[in-house]
Amino acid sequence: MNAAPEKNMREIVDGVYRAESRRVLATLIRMLGDFDVAEEALHDAFRAALEQWQREGVPANPRAWLVSAGRFKAIDGIRRRARFDALDDEQLENIADESIEPDADDIEDDRLRLMFTCCHPALPPDAQVALTLREVCGLTTEEIAAAFLTGAPTLAQRIVRAKTKIRDAKISYSVPAPTELPERLDSVLRVIYLVFNEGYSASSGESVTRHDLSGEAIRLARLLVGLLPEPEAMGLLALMLLHESRRAARASQSGDLILLDEQDRKRWNRDLINEGVALVERALPMRVPGSYCLQAAISAVHAEAPDAGATDWNEIVGLYDLLSATEPSPVVDLNRAVAVAMRDGPQAGLALVEALLARGDLADYRLAHAARADLCRRLGRNDDARESYERALALTRQAPERRFLERRLAALKK
Repeated sequence: MNAAPEKNMREIVDGVYRAESRRVLATLIRMLGDFDVAEEALHDAFRAALEQWQREGVPANPRAWLVSAGRFKAIDGIRRRARFDALDDEQLENIADESIEPDADDIEDDRLRLMFTCCHPALPPDAQVALTLREVCGLTTEEIAAAFLTGAPTLAQRIVRAKTKIRDAKISYSVPAPTELPERLDSVLRVIYLVFNEGYSASSGESVTRHDLSGEAIRLARLLVGLLPEPEAMGLLALMLLHESRRAARASQSGDLILLDEQDRKRWNRDLINEGVALVERALPMRVPGSYCLQAAISAVHAEAPDAGATDWNEIVGLYDLLSATEPSPVVDLNRAVAVAMRDGPQAGLALVEALLARGDLADYRLAHAARADLCRRLGRNDDARESYERALALTRQAPERRFLERRLAALKK
């Protein structure tokens, strides 16, 4: 162990908290069998670290030290507080068994176990996502509420109810048996993708790069693919890798949005693209492709085009046809309409977009109005374009998108 100056110790512990707290929490939940007890133990462990590391130095393996410290703090609490009398004797014995030491491989895999627990079918789908984002990834209740477009108090109650259900139903903290994995997979994939999207672009306000969350989602997807090499798991990993490959090129140095066809493709990460394309090629022949595989295949077509003009829009429209049949939604239809506009011209795409808007499904969806505005602009229908840009702007919260729309509006007025 190496001691650090006192003034640096809080920064060191804060850094360890950012890097390791979710792993430590996941392991403590497995060991202690209770979310709230584990969270209290986590905070006790970090408080102990502030004191002891200053005297003794930072341990060689901070994560294992924190797990052990948190567990023993919890044991002390169990022995002190009468409210834990309700725990059964076997659980008390398991928690207090001081011969059990955290195994490095167990610690590394605990977040995957925790994710399957949070996504247990006994929990409502919205609670699965909310609990996983909170406990596995450490998002705040406010961030999750913004992603769900609901109030923070409602989300907090949802999370509390989910924890109570896990405790009362004695839901096992484990990776399901192979026979149970496929039916549990969809919820896990949905959660991973939400985590990735939270990292790829902030849910509201100024767009903030949260590379740690995107990287965490990719890491979890890699673990999942290693555990269960199902086509949709591979498809989701491929989709995230292909999106991540464009991160450096999707915004200017000042934070302004750069559209896909205007991005500097030399800045795309070719290693991530190659890995993503290989996963798509591996997953597609395995069975009838699902939503994530098809979305990844669309991203792969974009990624393999040397420039925007070389994009195979006919293939992309065909993939959107398959996606619409697999998972029909107005957003998929909108994306297909934009692809049709690139293949057949703006008038063909505009007819499809206006039909979607007339149905009312996308009346409050900013990207639908932005798509109509762009197609009207390309057709020289500036008044219609201005109207749609203004509607899109009114629905947009992210600052980079707002600046982009404002620039398009200003250009129409020249």
